[in-house]
Amino acid sequence: MRDAQKLKPLYIRDYLLRYSDEAHPVTLREILDWLRSQGVNAERKSVYDDLEALRLYGVDVVRTQAGRYAAYFIGERTFQLPELKLLADSVQSSRFITRAKTASLIRKIESMASVHQAQQLQRQVLVADRIKQMNESIYYNVDEIHSGIARNRQIRFRYFRYTVRKTKEYRRGGSWYQVSPFALTWDNENYYLVAYDGANREIRHYRVDKMERIKVTEEEREGHAAFRALDMGNYSRSVFGMFSGETVPVTLRFSDDLVGAVLDRLGQDAVLTPEGEDAFRVTAEVAVSPQFFAWVFGFGTDARILGPEEVRLRMGEYAESVAALYRPGETAPCQGQGKGV
Repeated sequence: MRDAQKLKPLYIRDYLLRYSDEAHPVTLREILDWLRSQGVNAERKSVYDDLEALRLYGVDVVRTQAGRYAAYFIGERTFQLPELKLLADSVQSSRFITRAKTASLIRKIESMASVHQAQQLQRQVLVADRIKQMNESIYYNVDEIHSGIARNRQIRFRYFRYTVRKTKEYRRGGSWYQVSPFALTWDNENYYLVAYDGANREIRHYRVDKMERIKVTEEEREGHAAFRALDMGNYSRSVFGMFSGETVPVTLRFSDDLVGAVLDRLGQDAVLTPEGEDAFRVTAEVAVSPQFFAWVFGFGTDARILGPEEVRLRMGEYAESVAALYRPGETAPCQGQGKGV
């Protein structure tokens, strides 16, 4: 077992990382017993030397007391327990990560903590039973998109939507889309690709989990100037629900109780102007679409579009069309109004 003897400091480091933390220090006897279980015979002095070598290397080996005996644990780690809890909860709550991939990622996150801390992580992530996506290909889609961006190349893909029978219906009759990828953005728990469509000479966005058979081409990206001119923060805030719509400055009036909701949607840079004792107004660039109207509609009489007049009238028409569905004797089918890219 000569090779194992040479690796003894690494065995000790791995043991401390996996089985020790501030609340669970390990004694020298426990270290020696574990080394023997790995086929490594060691003396106390050599382990002391190895612990000192690990400290010199930068491993935060902390010496403390466990009763009458000296004990050791790893102090500073790459990720501390609160940070690992944050990562674990983010993975668990993310809708686009499948259940199988969630379990795999959580196990990897747990491996960065001691076995004792890992139990806390497991309790952390089983708090809620959230709906998870079924499309595991999204991980490969993201990787391929990043490859196209890094190589300054266009990508091609097929784009689909789901029918009421839960089958795929390909856009453009199954024809290929070809665009210049520039960024990935996150909205409403979904990934979107922001890309330049050379055929239409405009920036467009696509849901990554609805993209299929992505392939990086050999053609260089187009639309660099258009993307440089794009303010991604404003773009994400203005395109409500990531649906298409004409982007125009709109002025709205809200009850003071809605300041938090407005800032969540429009961002902290939004300029709020007090109006009277219990209201404020704000002007923002928004994509005028059914999704925008629905957002305003959700606040009832506490929100009102002040202008432009055309947008205000369209809001009235939207409200009338919704109200018509609930009049006595109304049996007309719902009319789909939202149209994604």
